Amino acid sequence: DPATAALPDEFFVIRALGEGLVLPAHDGGTPVPAAARSWEISPDGLTYTFHLRHNATWSNGRPVTAGDFAESYRRLLTPATCAPKAHLFFGIRNAEAYYLGETEDFGTVGIRAVDTLTLELRLARPIPSFLSYVASGPWIPVDPATIASRGRAWTRPGNHVGNGPYVLEEWKPGQRITVRRNKAYWNAAAVSVQVIQFVAMDNAEAEERAFRAGQLDVTMAIPVTKISSYRDQTPPVHRSSPLAETRYLCFNTQSPPLKDLRVRKALSIAIQRSQLAEMVLHGGQEPAYRFLPPGIGQRRNGAAFRESIDEARQLLAEAGFPRGRGFPRLEFSGWTNQPVMETIQAMWRDALGINVEIVMRDARMHVATLQKGRYDIGFIVSTPDVADPALVLRDFLPGASYNYPRWVDVSYASALNRLENATDPAERERLLMEAEQRLLGEYPLAPLYFNTRNYLVHPRVRGWTEDALWNRFYVPVSLARELSAEAE
Repeated sequence: DPATAALPDEFFVIRALGEGLVLPAHDGGTPVPAAARSWEISPDGLTYTFHLRHNATWSNGRPVTAGDFAESYRRLLTPATCAPKAHLFFGIRNAEAYYLGETEDFGTVGIRAVDTLTLELRLARPIPSFLSYVASGPWIPVDPATIASRGRAWTRPGNHVGNGPYVLEEWKPGQRITVRRNKAYWNAAAVSVQVIQFVAMDNAEAEERAFRAGQLDVTMAIPVTKISSYRDQTPPVHRSSPLAETRYLCFNTQSPPLKDLRVRKALSIAIQRSQLAEMVLHGGQEPAYRFLPPGIGQRRNGAAFRESIDEARQLLAEAGFPRGRGFPRLEFSGWTNQPVMETIQAMWRDALGINVEIVMRDARMHVATLQKGRYDIGFIVSTPDVADPALVLRDFLPGASYNYPRWVDVSYASALNRLENATDPAERERLLMEAEQRLLGEYPLAPLYFNTRNYLVHPRVRGWTEDALWNRFYVPVSLARELSAEAE
């Protein structure tokens, strides 16, 4: 369900089954036509008018209409839906007010079906990157008629109706999801691969074994210890793709001793990031001395902070913990990258004399724990839905669902609020830098590295493409020889 999905893995499947107004460009450029064949933008940048394709249909053969899109977005913004990514719609006039229950009249929201094939979106203010928002996963529509007739069971095989290149054939929870080419898709002639299986795997080691056994054609990851050997393999199967993704530590700023800026800074600057990248990760990851990753806004050169074990020791002593004496044993929680966490644990022990306890949880439970503030230090990922630096930084405003540090800072909020109304590109860039610098200078988090995805693709798979935002593109994919099924 595009309205309730939150993880990239979920949108991998959703993008096979559904299609939004526009699609992300493979190269990260301007989004390209999808369910909408064309659009116009008003001179003031406030009104976007999308024209749907005449031959776009749902998988049951019913035409896709502008009303279907409007109803999909109304459903997503309805408070009872609890859409985790509703904020991606808040640039639309009165969308946030409707989501918050401040108005129950959807007619006041800037979403309108002008006629059967024309959808109008009116913004509260100009957003230069608005088309990129529209290209994101939560903007993929659902069939209102199917939801009305099937209720919560509409996502099950046999009930699901979508407008994407594939239809849902099988769903075995914890095992696999199978999708088959949608003959009713407007561009079905371009879809070469008949069947895709999304296989649930426990870890990268299990994936790699299945790949070697010929059971998988594309993996999510590679065990760190296997990267170097796969790099040299002929024919090449290893791929490395930079991601617009920052992996970082968040500190619970409402919990002692992490309330103290000196403690947070000491923990951050005692981490030797280059050692993590070179000695632990081995996958081309880049040490992060800023928060916004490459590819999100302009490239910001230079480090925003510096590492120093001597300064970290001094700060910890000033905070009342000389050489770590009296420092409480904190919980260090995560869901993946345990070797990275163990290395940081050792760095803190050796440099500062403090001990933290590593706790590993599954991804959903880990995120839930962070959201509830029931943690001390958390390993987490910033994975943007849209290549908009302002959107990434707004995650750390009071009340934001991704403000895991539970951090409140007036200066930071002021810079982002001024950014919202700034139209001059130079002024926007200045305010972005001001906000990012404030975020880094108060240390509610500690950036670790900008991530790179290392994975395996079988040589027979042609046209497999992913972008820096974890988007996948299935239509261009083909196989070098005839197969009855494609395993991923």
